[in-house]
Amino acid sequence: MKTQPLTHSLIGMALALSITLSSRSQAQTVRTTALSGTSQTTITPAKPNEMENQATQTVNAFLTAVQKGDQATLGALIHPSINWNQPGSNRFSGAKQSNMEVFQMVGGMVEASANTLQLTDIKQLTVNGNKVACLIHWKAIQPGGGVLDVDNIDVYTVENGKIVDATIYSEDIAQEDEFWGK
Repeated sequence: MKTQPLTHSLIGMALALSITLSSRSQAQTVRTTALSGTSQTTITPAKPNEMENQATQTVNAFLTAVQKGDQATLGALIHPSINWNQPGSNRFSGAKQSNMEVFQMVGGMVEASANTLQLTDIKQLTVNGNKVACLIHWKAIQPGGGVLDVDNIDVYTVENGKIVDATIYSEDIAQEDEFWGK
């Protein structure tokens, strides 16, 4: 039995792919059209700016709710199955796998700081698709004199108007570990 060499041509079918880039205000829209035989399929992905706007609005609302202590808004913006990664090697560090674990962690932080934990500054929000990186500042003072005064970079992932993932980076892990304790 002889083996026939493979050919790169497809009999009876032509495939053409065209990508059209057009500019609308500041946004780019990508339109992809695939032709297969006599049928035509057009795929139009969501505009990047719509996704980025939703992500930025969600995170901005979340951080504002943190500053105001608005529990109802916080509950509405955090997905029930959120993945939250808290840095360091203190009693609040590690992965949290649900909104309840995140709320327990934050409640413990508020208690450990004698209700002084405050998000004092939202310095910068930057967006890339559905991810928003935030430069923020936290302050707290414990009754025994411990002080937390630190910048963090938080990276939030937003899907359908809810935060589904958060990775926290601290400017000073040693300060946080000492403040929060084991």
